[in-house]
Amino acid sequence: MPRALTLVCTLALSFAATLVAAPPDHLADGDFHGQPALVLSNDKLELKVLPFGGAMASLVLKEDASKTNPMWDAFQADIEAGKPIRQGGSVGHFVCVDGFGPVSRKESAAGLPGHGEAHTLPWVTRESSKQGRVARLTQAVQLPSVHELLSRTIEMVDGENVIYVRSKLESLLAFDRPICWAEHATIGSPFLERGVTVVDMSNNRALTRPHNKTGRPLKHRLTSEEEFEWPMAPTLKGGKVDLRAAPNPSDSLDHTGHLMTSREHAFVTALHPEKRLLLGYVFKTAESPWLQTWEHYPAEGMMARGLEFGTQAFDLSRRTVVTAGKLFDELLYRWLPAKETVETTFLMFWTRTPEGFAGVSDIEITGKKLQIRDKRSGKSITLDASQPF
Repeated sequence: MPRALTLVCTLALSFAATLVAAPPDHLADGDFHGQPALVLSNDKLELKVLPFGGAMASLVLKEDASKTNPMWDAFQADIEAGKPIRQGGSVGHFVCVDGFGPVSRKESAAGLPGHGEAHTLPWVTRESSKQGRVARLTQAVQLPSVHELLSRTIEMVDGENVIYVRSKLESLLAFDRPICWAEHATIGSPFLERGVTVVDMSNNRALTRPHNKTGRPLKHRLTSEEEFEWPMAPTLKGGKVDLRAAPNPSDSLDHTGHLMTSREHAFVTALHPEKRLLLGYVFKTAESPWLQTWEHYPAEGMMARGLEFGTQAFDLSRRTVVTAGKLFDELLYRWLPAKETVETTFLMFWTRTPEGFAGVSDIEITGKKLQIRDKRSGKSITLDASQPF
């Protein structure tokens, strides 16, 4: 049997054996548009994780009768467009490692995909356990082209709306090298609604993505490579536009890059004020100094908006970011030492908001709580966050 086929069969058997052994109260076998999914849950949340590609494809509140999922459902977008459902895990929140952006012709010929290998391969479940109130799922995937091993642990705690995600990337080679790593967190319709859903983020230094020399037939509403103060960005028509909400009507695709290093922790959130639903991420700026927003706002059909935090300002090729080196005097990549491991940790939360809550002005971690404040309405949310971060 060919080695590649043997590996896939071994991974599949390991995955199946883990599902049989998994306690049914926190981890179950499920599906997402007919594809296998692991369903990790507590009394508050239900999270679907795809074993092929590792994407966190769906997140719902158990008490929400509508079962609103804030994540970008790329499979549904394919269905609505009359296309076959894409292969791999480029849906919802997936991991771009080692690589965030397109590959060169030589890399493509050698078999390296865009956005790295992790979202194109089967993940093995290493552990599924529950100790006290804490449910834990650990998965791993070997990246053969770049000779790295990625492992990720997701934790949920009974009574909490917070999910804890800890990832490790191990080098299997004997030399230091620059790596590209981004958490491709992406929201989509119907949660992402034109003129309604708003995105907020912590203090940052912002830049529109260069697009004058791309040669792509894309429709832009923002100027190329211009620094601005979030959320008011410069437009091609002159003047400025508030980027918090998607335009109504819409017909554009733009990116903005944000340096998030003003504090130890940064945040990005998405709020649907009418549904009173809030998705948020809190991440360490020492590990992920950059945030890219990807605004896919077609005139019709499903919209998507990336809230992508990681090692670089924009999803560009490895050669491009390493050659540039820095932006705003901050590195655009991260070093992976020889035969060593680097880590990334972040929190994500999904919760109801008080009536009148209009957006997130600040998030603080105080003790074992997340304090989420809205200066516009004067209201706040306190979420339990008991695990170390």
